[in-house]
Amino acid sequence: MSISVRALSRSIATTSRIPSVLRIKGCRFPALTAQSALQKKSRPVETMRFTGSGCRGLSTMPEAEPERAQKSNGNEEATASSSAESEATNHAVVSTFDLFSIGVGPSSSHTVGPMRAGKIFVQDLVEHRVLDKVASIKIDLYGSLALTGIGHGTPNATLMGLEGELPETVPTETIISRVEAMHETNTMTLNGSHRIRFNPDKDMTLHYYESLPQHPNGMRFTVFDADGDMLATNEYFSIGGGFVVNEKTQVAHGENVFYRDNKHESMHTSSSAAPKAENGDSEQTAMDERTQQDLVTAALPFRTGTGLIKMCERENLSIAEVVFLNELQWRSRDDVINSAYRIWNVMDDSIRRGCLSAHGKLPGRLNVNRRAPHLYQNLMRGIYGPGGSNQGQLAQEQSPAITDGLQNMLAGVNNSYTGAQGVASRTSLTNTQRTELTGVFKKRPLSRRLLLPQLDYLSVYAIAVNEENAAGGRVVTAPTNGAAGVIPAVLKYHLEFLSEDPSRDILEFLFTSAAIGMLYKRGASISAAEMGCQGEVGVACSMSAAAFAAVMGGTPAQVENAAEIGMEHNLGLTCDPVDGLVQIPCIERNALGAVKAVTAAQLALQGDGSHRVSLDQVIETMRQTGQDMMSKYKETSQGGLAVNVPVC
Repeated sequence: MSISVRALSRSIATTSRIPSVLRIKGCRFPALTAQSALQKKSRPVETMRFTGSGCRGLSTMPEAEPERAQKSNGNEEATASSSAESEATNHAVVSTFDLFSIGVGPSSSHTVGPMRAGKIFVQDLVEHRVLDKVASIKIDLYGSLALTGIGHGTPNATLMGLEGELPETVPTETIISRVEAMHETNTMTLNGSHRIRFNPDKDMTLHYYESLPQHPNGMRFTVFDADGDMLATNEYFSIGGGFVVNEKTQVAHGENVFYRDNKHESMHTSSSAAPKAENGDSEQTAMDERTQQDLVTAALPFRTGTGLIKMCERENLSIAEVVFLNELQWRSRDDVINSAYRIWNVMDDSIRRGCLSAHGKLPGRLNVNRRAPHLYQNLMRGIYGPGGSNQGQLAQEQSPAITDGLQNMLAGVNNSYTGAQGVASRTSLTNTQRTELTGVFKKRPLSRRLLLPQLDYLSVYAIAVNEENAAGGRVVTAPTNGAAGVIPAVLKYHLEFLSEDPSRDILEFLFTSAAIGMLYKRGASISAAEMGCQGEVGVACSMSAAAFAAVMGGTPAQVENAAEIGMEHNLGLTCDPVDGLVQIPCIERNALGAVKAVTAAQLALQGDGSHRVSLDQVIETMRQTGQDMMSKYKETSQGGLAVNVPVC
């Protein structure tokens, strides 16, 4: 890890001497110090490096004179032991409720992550007792956060975080008006309590052509006192799914500890539910408890798909049961179950709000119409339902030009046909060719087959969620906001049409899908800025396919096969949002991801679980593909549809 990250304000002190300044890229910055760090100076820390999935542990060594420790032959056994310990904890397990977190749209990496980062930073200022000294702040957004930040709501989300809001509880309807007030007054209120001068046009800089070396989604916050002297600075990296990394992640099993500043229970508490003075104490308590949770070792750790399947076979457990037992390391049985139901309730509510929305258009210059309400109304009227008596009549009314055109062509009327616009066009078909067609193809109205409604419901559910996400509504990162519609759509479809035990199936679906998401998070990334859309919709499709296979009675091997199929046919999927908005092609892509997930599960369930390509192989292929993919196809809006579809 480079010095620009290791020298952050939340860094853990390595000796009893605290430097007065830190040098970052040639600049001298004052250093924030943590008193608690001094009490732990004898504790080993892990040296880390950034990869596609965050911080990855390399080795553990005593803090004092690490170079000498490396060179000493007497420490070879200790080093080997430390490496073995790192290997034992370097697993894929994170909490299901970190992978599925409640947030706001339109992006987990560009909205939820920056809001969390801002909140973490101001909480640091409170902890170090410098908040009251702050007179101004500078905000720098880099790389993908700058290139697509406006369309993704990154500036607004960052400002809300600095004002003390969290994605789980921020009143979404107030965000725009609060940001407008900042522009009018040139002030903001840090942590909701300390007003400072702030000109959004001058004090927030979007670095379109510059990225921090650790990750494309980098940001830096710097605060100054009344004399213009720097008080503190920090860099954060939003690595997808709402996860944020900085030096504070340097505990326990490295790459699997992704810092959030509130524990799961506080997600479901209104920000105005308690007085402000009490909120500060409760937030600090939640942060301390969360740190302790991160230090807990998983009961059944796994790091690969193969290892997960072998564990299930050895212990005679389902994938969901493995994840559930791991969750018990962090929270009680009742809390795990109730938290899972709360996650589903938010998912289900986002479907409901999307289907019943009265807003005709989505925000942004594209003027995209909401489609979920109309699709849902059609479904409820029974137009697509089985056995509808008006299906054939409706089909004929909807496509008379197509029917007439085919009839005219086959009859050879005037050697022409009537097109879809009712305009006669010359045809190059000869009479012999027309004769050859006669009797081969049957003329029929546009059919509505009885099995097609499942596709319509899957589509409308997914579209509803992602339209809510695009409008800045509250959704669940599953595992990201850009792919938030796939998992809810498939689960909703199963509960509505197939489930015989909804309560059980909700748990099995969410915990199974979470296990697959953990594998992708460890083996590759769930950030579109690193992997393209294969890391978002592709991963969500794979997770949904696995979960659907599980609730349909599949074995762990069949579940793993379904997950592999779901990703194999999303490899290379690019992220090229038009105008930087999470609308085109994102919304429709979620619908297709849901349909593809069900298809993948059905294919896997037809076999016995044995297959040529493993999930681990396809995850590694996805990682390599993401590394090889040009940056203009990775959430920068510099290629693909983003440059070929006119905005106006």
